[in-house]
Amino acid sequence: MSALPAEPIYDVAQLGHVELLTPDLEASAQFFTDVYGLYRVAETADAVYLRAWNDDVLTSLRLTAAEQPGLGHVAWRTTSPQALERRVAALEERGVEGAWHDGDVGHGRAYRYTGIGGHEQELYFESEKYRAPEGQEPYLPNQPQKFAPHGAAAAHIDHINLLVPNVAEASRFQQETLGFKLRERLTPAGAEEVGAWLSVMTKAHDLALTKEPHPTEGRLHHLAYAVESHLDVIRAADIFMEQGVGVEFGPAKHSRTQGFFLYVIEPGGNRIEIFTGGIHIFSPDFEPVTWTTEAGGRGTAWGTPVPESFHSHATPPYPVATGAAL
Repeated sequence: MSALPAEPIYDVAQLGHVELLTPDLEASAQFFTDVYGLYRVAETADAVYLRAWNDDVLTSLRLTAAEQPGLGHVAWRTTSPQALERRVAALEERGVEGAWHDGDVGHGRAYRYTGIGGHEQELYFESEKYRAPEGQEPYLPNQPQKFAPHGAAAAHIDHINLLVPNVAEASRFQQETLGFKLRERLTPAGAEEVGAWLSVMTKAHDLALTKEPHPTEGRLHHLAYAVESHLDVIRAADIFMEQGVGVEFGPAKHSRTQGFFLYVIEPGGNRIEIFTGGIHIFSPDFEPVTWTTEAGGRGTAWGTPVPESFHSHATPPYPVATGAAL
């Protein structure tokens, strides 16, 4: 394995959009709009495209009808067309065999490939900006639309957590080929790395990698959208309660990233997070933090117990997941 480059790479700008698979498209779409607080922007026979009120792009989430829940693909937006070409060249130099396609609703030409860990990933630059229709124009011109919250009012796409068989290998792949910066990792004493938190710019994480406990690959742990404050997370808990959506975990505070969170399972079976806060890294020579155990033996910063389902539930369910040993 080659050493990480001495010069930081800033060719990837952000988590651009995610495709989630669901066996109940309409129920999932209803959850994400009426309960989670997103907006429908386009539909086809087998897909619904959505955005959050503070996303400045046309769409950040595609829901696609499928037999099983899980991740369709995760897409990273580059900083320029030139950056896109550089990162594709880096992937191909590494032996990754991907393919270009013409794009989808809300974005242009993209390069699709399979990352370390079996997840479909995508790089693209061209993205359609959201233009608020009449009546939804913001009072402040630096906002994409009028703030008229409904449901939990998820504000913008934030991060994704993927299960991978080898966390250290998948982490190195993201760092070396795409320029992700390792912020924190969990390596229990005498054991292999079981968690890594990486970002492309200053956030605590755009991507989390967690050890896959089964002999399979390509599974999703969760997708997270951010809200503006801790109170919004607490408000979301009340909204989920009133709408009959069971809260799996939280509200509580993470030890790593220090984000305030809440997890639920949407009707299709995918785990979804409401997230706020989290540390930001401004130092160019930030040294990754290595955890050898949970702080003080706690699974969360304040000692909130972690439910068993948080470690056992992922999508697609095992042993249905791709590559599973049946």
